[in-house]
Amino acid sequence: MGRGRVELKRIENKINRQVTFAKRRNGLLKKAYELSVLCDAEVALIIFSSRGKLYEFCSGPSMAKTLEKYQKCSYGSLETSQPVNELTQNSYQEYLKLKARVEVLQRSQRNLLGEDLDPLNTKELEQLEHQLEISLNQVRSTKTQNMLDQLADLQNKEHMLVDANNNLRRKVEEFNAKYPLQQSWETAGNSALYGRLPSQSDGFFQPLDRNSSLEMGYNGATSNDITVETPSQTANGFGPGWMLWI
Repeated sequence: MGRGRVELKRIENKINRQVTFAKRRNGLLKKAYELSVLCDAEVALIIFSSRGKLYEFCSGPSMAKTLEKYQKCSYGSLETSQPVNELTQNSYQEYLKLKARVEVLQRSQRNLLGEDLDPLNTKELEQLEHQLEISLNQVRSTKTQNMLDQLADLQNKEHMLVDANNNLRRKVEEFNAKYPLQQSWETAGNSALYGRLPSQSDGFFQPLDRNSSLEMGYNGATSNDITVETPSQTANGFGPGWMLWI
C-alpha cells in the first residue's frame, strides 16, 4: 500500500523540521549529482538552512565560474534591453517637454490675436502690449523698406527708358545730318508729282460741245414750242415727237 500524500506546510516541530531538512537536502544533492552524471549537464546547487548555513554542489570546475556563466546568461539580456527602455523613457520625456512647449506657443499665439486674455494679469498684459508694439514697428519698417525698394526700381527703369529715348533721338539726328540731299530730293519729287496732276478747277472735266447735226431725232424746238400730245393722237398712230420712225 503506497504512502499517503504529504501536506506541504511548515513543520512546526523543530526536531522534525531539522530531520526532514537533512533528509531532503541529501536527496536533492544526490539528484543533482545523478542529473550531472547521467545527462552530462553542468549543475550547481546552493542551499541555505534556516540558521544560514551553506550547502552547495557544483558539477563544473568551480562554483564561481558557474555563477559567472549564469550571470552572463541571465543579466546580459537585461543589460541589452536596458538602453532600449532608457531610450523609450527619454523619448517620452522629450515628448512631454515638446507638448508643453507647443501648448505655451499656442496660448501665446491666441494672446497675440486678442484671445484668452482673461487669465492674464496686468503685468502680462503690459508685456503683451509691448511685444505687439515692437511687432507693429517691425512690420511698418519692413513695409516702408519694400516701398522704397520698389520706388528705386521704378526710378532705375525710368532712367533706362530716358537713356534709350535719347539714344534713338541721337541716331535719328545723325541720320538726318548724314543724308540731307536724299530727303530734299524726295520732298521735291513728291511736290512735282502732285503739281502735274490737274485739278477739277482747271477744266479737266469740261462738258463737250453739242453738235446738233449728230443728234438723231432731235427736235430743235424750244421749251416753249414743245406741246404735250393728247392720248387721242397716240391712239391715231401719231407717236411722240422724240420717237424716230424708220
